[in-house]
Amino acid sequence: MSVALMETARRIALEAGALAADRRREGVSVAASKSSDVDVVTAADRETEALIRALIAAERPHDGFYGEESDATTGSSGLVWVVDPIDGTVNYLYGNPTWAVSIAVGELDPDAAAGHEPTATWRALAGAVYAPSVRELYTASAGGGAWLELLDREGVPERLQVNADPTLAHALVGTGFSYIAERRAAQGAVLGALLPRVRDIRRGGSAALDLCAVASGRLDAYYERHINPWDHAAGALIAGEAGAHVAGLHGAPATAELLIAAEPGLFAALHAALVEAGIGTSA
Repeated sequence: MSVALMETARRIALEAGALAADRRREGVSVAASKSSDVDVVTAADRETEALIRALIAAERPHDGFYGEESDATTGSSGLVWVVDPIDGTVNYLYGNPTWAVSIAVGELDPDAAAGHEPTATWRALAGAVYAPSVRELYTASAGGGAWLELLDREGVPERLQVNADPTLAHALVGTGFSYIAERRAAQGAVLGALLPRVRDIRRGGSAALDLCAVASGRLDAYYERHINPWDHAAGALIAGEAGAHVAGLHGAPATAELLIAAEPGLFAALHAALVEAGIGTSA
């Protein structure tokens, strides 16, 4: 079932990515703001999510849906789709190519409390992250590995594997920041303590693509606080299937509290460094 679900996610991500790319070429309009006045939603976000939702409903009408731009539904199948129609909206707004369509599906925990983040307790089954600007498509299925398709080149998909045995001192680490000023200040303090201990830091602006970068070896690790389930649902599965350990603080599942993704040995070192930097106590 996971492979079939992956193929569904793949097809829908490609169609949704084509729509979002068309809208980008036509010109972007800001429709609203979210957590702050600099955290924006575009009309294309809403239109792309509506397309994804309609395509999923036509093919799998009994599944639930949890997206960034529309109301959640539970469904009756025990499966839920977690969708970010445009992850990296500010990049999209500015014409920066680092944005992606992120689509994941997983099996819900029937004993989870109502209102719980679905990705905190679910079993992820399949996911796709498509970056239309560079024509790169990442996919994964539970137990089936993670893959990268370079759509502008002929050839079979490349199976992904995280970088082997990186040390913290030689790690290239990705992260991201909140759009709420107080949180950004706290994140900056943690980053300032971490930066001297790693090779360097990268901030791409799309959690989904940062997680895929860990899977492909373009980053050694990634961490971020205050990200939503739709930001990481597909990327976390892709990173995990490529050999990364993906979790939160002190062995908890990855949630808005914290997500770290890295090769298991590096994960332990990065987790310890972040705790020392105060990430568990900062805003």
